[in-house]
Amino acid sequence: MVNPDELKYWVSLSRIPGIGRVKISHLKEHFGSLKCAWKAQSSELKEAGLDSSSINRVASLRPRISPDAEMEKLIRYKVEVITCEDSNYPPQLREIYDYPPMLYVRGRLLPQDECCLAVVGTRRATIYGRQVTEEIVADLAQNNITIVSGLARGIDTAAHRTALEVGGRTLAVFGCGLDIVYPAENAKLARQVMECGALISEYPLGTRPKGENFPRRNRIMSGMSLGVLVIEAGERSGALLTAYHALEQNREVFAIPGSILSPASKGTNHLIQEGAKLVQNCADILEELNVTMIAQQLEMKEFLPADQTESLILNQLTTEPTHVDELCRRSGLPMATLNSTLAMLELKGAVKQLGGMNYVLARGVKEEYHAKEISHS
Repeated sequence: MVNPDELKYWVSLSRIPGIGRVKISHLKEHFGSLKCAWKAQSSELKEAGLDSSSINRVASLRPRISPDAEMEKLIRYKVEVITCEDSNYPPQLREIYDYPPMLYVRGRLLPQDECCLAVVGTRRATIYGRQVTEEIVADLAQNNITIVSGLARGIDTAAHRTALEVGGRTLAVFGCGLDIVYPAENAKLARQVMECGALISEYPLGTRPKGENFPRRNRIMSGMSLGVLVIEAGERSGALLTAYHALEQNREVFAIPGSILSPASKGTNHLIQEGAKLVQNCADILEELNVTMIAQQLEMKEFLPADQTESLILNQLTTEPTHVDELCRRSGLPMATLNSTLAMLELKGAVKQLGGMNYVLARGVKEEYHAKEISHS
């Protein structure tokens, strides 16, 4: 572990644009410590191999940066700094070409997080995309796969929330400092992730969420993972950048197929054409990664309807979304009765509302229920 006195100079140097892992390594090798490098004169920095623009940035920014104040700020926000020299630095991340010199972490990284999968997709998720995310991520998390995503709207948000709902671990990689939640609407979700996993960034506290930060952020998501699952992505989606990073890093790339008519599936369908593993369920991923389904074997829920009304509604539902108006037409039930019964079935975990008054059978209920129906007929 880097000692605290040296660590504050790692943090301070990271504040200077253009001083990355390679230059930090050269400085440490030349001066023997980053503390000495921090206090070096411009002529000495030149002898260490720094270019003139980097030397000018150090000279102009160093007087404005207090190493002690940087550490006090980290303590205030309960942020841990893990350098690439530390034993708890993610080992898979260290394998990639441009791994970050240090990570800022709120929460805890555990050894079990080495078995993780990045789940990414469009910010404009469809009902289909959210449904698939919930089903597959739930199974992955229950099989001890840590879910890595970027806390963005849409698929990222659904992935984090689902992992938390089933008691799994999840890590959110930021494209800004860990004192800023982006988007702001996910502040509560960020706190939950921090409690049951970790928030991670290579950017110092106070770094704003600039557009150019996110493609860089994506290489960390893929680099620390065994593979990347792309659930929905348009033709120019940022999720595709994560997949391309994964390919460059020799990671597995998985993709969910979608309708050829859906703009949200153009990117994923193209990935499959290019050789990504087509995924229909959790088992497809675990098999490819050679990970045993240890937490559960995708067992079906046991569910019996309480009465004929529940039975009638369940027989009208599938894993494809059905609007409540269509359910009313098919079942012949009064709308008031239908709504109250759907609410009860949702509380029992037998059905799910996907938004817009569209309902589906909950995961595993269809096969279980119909098997019981057949056995009693």
